[in-house]
Amino acid sequence: MYARASGYVHKWNVDIGDKVKEGEVLAEIDTPDLDQQIDEAKATQTRMDASVVQSKASLTFSKQTLERTEAMVKNGVASTQELDQRRTQAQVDEANVTVAIATADAQRANLRRLMSLKQFSHVTAPFAGTVTERKAERGMLLTAGTGNPLFKIATIDPARVFIQVPQDVAPSIHPDLAAQVSVREFPGRTFDGKVARASGALDPQTRTMMTEIRVPNPKGELLSGMYAQIALSLPIPHHVFELPATAIQTDANGVRVATVTADGTVKLVRVVVERDTGPTVLIASGLDGTERVAKLASAELVDGRQVDIAK
Repeated sequence: MYARASGYVHKWNVDIGDKVKEGEVLAEIDTPDLDQQIDEAKATQTRMDASVVQSKASLTFSKQTLERTEAMVKNGVASTQELDQRRTQAQVDEANVTVAIATADAQRANLRRLMSLKQFSHVTAPFAGTVTERKAERGMLLTAGTGNPLFKIATIDPARVFIQVPQDVAPSIHPDLAAQVSVREFPGRTFDGKVARASGALDPQTRTMMTEIRVPNPKGELLSGMYAQIALSLPIPHHVFELPATAIQTDANGVRVATVTADGTVKLVRVVVERDTGPTVLIASGLDGTERVAKLASAELVDGRQVDIAK
């Protein structure tokens, strides 16, 4: 919450940890410079309104004079040149009325702006939440829109949890997808939440998609700024097979695994790794799920070698 009106902090009403409601007054600001501008604007507005009345009176007199001159010209008492002068003067006075009204309207708009700005001398909460930081002090000089915030307010129910979803499962993310949130401060406990929204685009550097999960937090147990672990049940867009990382053999022929055929011979199969999780590796293609795969890759396992299957 920043100051919108310049002045001095007269009073602050809340402190860190306080629960505030939407529209509640957090602090009051003395605005002597703004008050002076408002007084000047009111005086100017009065003068502008009087100028409008004066211009209208001049226009009325010019029109009356023009009508009398027109009658005198018809009777041969006044000249045509005098009639032209009266007609021109009436047009000038009519234009002056338009200018005076426009100037008064502009000053009225300026006064409304200052009065609206005066309302910001009461700093109010834009939404309900908890005050997490207070920097306001009595007598503090404030400049509108600059400096440190007077207050920081957080809404923690529901808690918003942000995660980066990898590219391979990003297409499976959708609103209302169930999520389980766990934090180390509550061991053995999970908080149920749902996916609220996703950015719909991948970060070009990390190849991940920003996703927001909302978790009901009525007791305020999940604090703003916490780190959490998220579990999502995502459908995999295609079949993958999980193997021990020790089963992978990488050499000049590419990434392969050793399989054992029905007659007990070794057959090396090239595979494509979708994700390496450390202890295990997810295989995207190369296997159909019916193979017998050696758990421990070795240079001794070559195509056609006879092996015995341990029972």
